[in-house]
Amino acid sequence: MKYNLITSSISAIFLIATATATSNVAANDKEVVANDFVEIFEKLGGKHPGYRKAHAKGLCASGTFVPTPNQHFTGAALLSNGELPVSIRFSVGGSNPNSDEKAAGARGMGMQIKLPDGSFHTFTGNNFPVFAGKSPEIFHGFLSTLLPDENGKTDPAKTMAYIQQHPSVQANAMWNKTAKTAASFANTEFFGLHTFYFDQPNEQKTKFRWTIEPNLGVKTLDKAEAAKMPTEFLADTFAQQLKDETVSFNIVVSLGEAQDSDIDPSQQWPSERPQVTLGTVTVNTSGSDACKNTNFDPNMMSAGFTPSDDPVLRMRSPAYAISFGKRLSGQ
Repeated sequence: MKYNLITSSISAIFLIATATATSNVAANDKEVVANDFVEIFEKLGGKHPGYRKAHAKGLCASGTFVPTPNQHFTGAALLSNGELPVSIRFSVGGSNPNSDEKAAGARGMGMQIKLPDGSFHTFTGNNFPVFAGKSPEIFHGFLSTLLPDENGKTDPAKTMAYIQQHPSVQANAMWNKTAKTAASFANTEFFGLHTFYFDQPNEQKTKFRWTIEPNLGVKTLDKAEAAKMPTEFLADTFAQQLKDETVSFNIVVSLGEAQDSDIDPSQQWPSERPQVTLGTVTVNTSGSDACKNTNFDPNMMSAGFTPSDDPVLRMRSPAYAISFGKRLSGQ
């Protein structure tokens, strides 16, 4: 696997623990804490003070969210207050703020909807449908195989052996093998990866995962097409699309069943699960620094919504807080 491809795929990585908090550790897995991830990102992508530790290169945008009320989310404040303002950040994978936009691999999206009472509902996703490992420990183990030795050389055989020994890494690795370059953020689909719940008035819980689908359709560039593009083209392409047409996304949720895992982001749910639309986000502007200091924590949700016990998701809040603090302090 080429380094730039791996760097892009791992960029979705969520610095997965606090300095002291840990998750459940399976046998033969190394216990990890937040600093382990901070250090490994810097070793893989270099130190870039003042930038996000993952998805360092991004594009701010703003728009509006128009809800689509439905029976599965009855009474949700998110869907009961009409049109709401949205802050958005699209991003390129990797910890380098100068990442080559022509490279295939991960693209990210953070979206924060503001409700009238001042609360927020956050959606944070990536263009790959499965995470590289069912736990922080397995993911960290995978990243560790990508580190160069004392001579600056990596060992692809070590990485492949780890993938073969850890089935929960394999689906993401296969995605990376065939990934192409995103033609535009406006033509990219983003997956939430994790499971969430909504508390119904009848005390029942709606189990769901979400996807953000571009209404302009998904478009990618093959290697030859990408090679013809400028090193930086995503911001200009997006701005031109805003001038020429309507850039919008539908927030679509899949409704889970009892047998669908709510703790393993490396597993996809069956495609035949029922789907409903939560609403549509229309982008109005792009290019400012309005989202620079926004913390897109996916556990920050509006009333009635709760996160699952997914260990990767559970650790993202304190991890994002650590990364946010370092960024603001210029580290």
